Amino acid sequence: MLTMKQYLVDFFNFNKWANTKLLEAVLQLPDKEESIKLFGHFITAQDKWLNRITHAVDDSQLNWSGPSFATEELGARWIESVDKWLLFLNGRSEESLEERITFSRPKDGKQYTAMIRDVILQINYHSIHHRAQLNRIIRLQGLKPPVTDYILTAVKEA
Repeated sequence: MLTMKQYLVDFFNFNKWANTKLLEAVLQLPDKEESIKLFGHFITAQDKWLNRITHAVDDSQLNWSGPSFATEELGARWIESVDKWLLFLNGRSEESLEERITFSRPKDGKQYTAMIRDVILQINYHSIHHRAQLNRIIRLQGLKPPVTDYILTAVKEA
């Protein structure tokens, strides 16, 4: 039986694979600016959420979008961000994924709470959302987006 922890690890690995493939296409675009900014958001959002759990730095120092990453560092920064999450997850127990974190909304200081499991699901679902936006940008610039369907990672030859 698949545990929630293993499901989340698998989900991160899928998004790592899919977004790495997508970045290869983004780097071929004639006009990369919007796509590079959006891809950078994958990284900054993941890093901000992990920081909300670990409290490594003051949360107000981290943004949802930005800083801008140089094109040539995006791939390494993406892998580094996902690998931090995988390291975090692999060091956790199944039960600890049900723990709640508390964080403040920067614009008004209002306090919120969420389970770690739900934060992880949000990060990965959010990645799918932005992957669709990037696929549209790729199409609008006349290129064909890579196939990144989940099923490609799940099917096995019979």
